[in-house]
Amino acid sequence: MTGLIALLAAVALTAVVAAAVKAKNGRFSGASPRPDTEMLTRADIGTALGERATLVQFSSAFCAPCRATRVLLTDVAAKVDGVVAVDIDAEEHLDMVRRLNIMRTPTVLVLDASGAVTTRASGLPRREQVLAALGEAVQDAR
Repeated sequence: MTGLIALLAAVALTAVVAAAVKAKNGRFSGASPRPDTEMLTRADIGTALGERATLVQFSSAFCAPCRATRVLLTDVAAKVDGVVAVDIDAEEHLDMVRRLNIMRTPTVLVLDASGAVTTRASGLPRREQVLAALGEAVQDAR
């Protein structure tokens, strides 16, 4: 009987943790970035920053959500003037991954025009979330 109770408790705990991870997946955080470490330059990302904002995705080779995120960010950048989307291979840029505390792929950073990280999301974000985060980044720059 004790084993059955332990099993049910483990299943319940797993369900709670899974629900929490699913709820957080793809959402942009409201936490303030650390200005001393969360600034990216042209040299960091390998291309020019967008005039208004830059979407930076950290991905890995075998990450299925990374492909969908890349398509989404590229599409948003193509439709919004002054926005650039950049994909960075996390495995090839471990120093930047450590500096920015990237814990999983895909992770999307939204940079303002100066290269400061305004917000981030882990997992596959929805289009509305990306557009809202871009709106905040562009508004903060004004």
